[in-house]
This record gives sequence, C-alpha cells and structure tokens, in this order.
Amino acid sequence: MSLSRIGKLPIEIPSGVTITVDSGDVTVEGPKGKLVQFITPAVDVKVEDGTLTVHPKDESQQARAQHGLMRALINNMVIGVTKGYEKRLEVNGVGFRVAATNNELEMSLGFSHPVKYKAPEGITITNEKMVIVVSGINKQQVGQVAAEIRAIKKPEPYKGKGIKYVDETILRKAGKAGKK
Repeated sequence: MSLSRIGKLPIEIPSGVTITVDSGDVTVEGPKGKLVQFITPAVDVKVEDGTLTVHPKDESQQARAQHGLMRALINNMVIGVTKGYEKRLEVNGVGFRVAATNNELEMSLGFSHPVKYKAPEGITITNEKMVIVVSGINKQQVGQVAAEIRAIKKPEPYKGKGIKYVDETILRKAGKAGKK
C-alpha cells in the first residue's frame, strides 16, 4: 500500500518555533503561544535538523488513516503559533448592532433581549462595524467559536438577515407570488 500523500510531506519548522516530542505528546511553541497535541500510538513523530516527519508504525489500516491526520494537525499547530487563525463573520439586518468589549460580544439581533457571547480562553473577538473577527492559535477552536456565534442568528434565505461567514453565499429565495 502507498503512504498518505499529505502524511509523507515533511513539515519545515520556521525560526522561532520549537517542537518537542515526548511520551505520546507533541508540543509546538512559537511567538503567538504554545499548543499541545497527543500523538496516536499508530504513528511515529520525529524531529531532525529543522524538519518534522510523521511515519506510520506499521501498514495497518488504522496507522495509514492516522498518518495524514497527525501530520495535518501538527502542521495546523505550526501555522497557528506563527501566523494564527481568524474567521470573519458578517452581521446583516436593519437595527442589528454588535459591540465587542474585552472578549465579550454584545449583539442586538432582533430578539427581545441583547445576546451576550463570552469568548473561551485563547480566543480573541473584535469587531469592525458589522464584521466580527474571531482569532486564535488553535484552528479547531477558532472554527468552533465562529460556528457558535453564527448559530445564534443564522442567515435567513429571503432577506439574508442574520450572521454569516464573510466568504459564505446565502441562497436567496423569491418571496410570495402575488395573486393574479
């Protein structure tokens, strides 16, 4: 069987990033912070002269499946501690308002009450007018927080009111047809 295409690519370790592998964990430390990820027992992770490589321990189905996954997760950690991740959400709707103060969002979204959302540890939430920016070093956590904020008021298909990702397109529907 062939190796995973993603899994066999080595990860270049950028300057200012240290990666340590010990007893089932890989720790990536960089200018933006530190991330820890457990390593599945089916793969070997080795760091040598500025690159990190992931190898399956055997040719079992599980080892091959985990091979590309572990490489992708570690690569996401390296990108996270150097560049960081961010997701942008856009709020559309008449009378809707957004204010972000010390990592807490307060939104008026047409409900009878203002909605508050407190960012978890390691996530920064800011807003520029009607665009909410969720940023952090953990890709999975940034995506999760963005999804939770979007779920508060999903965009509706008639006028497109609600919270959507900036790069998301909302399929619009025609309204009711008038009587003839």
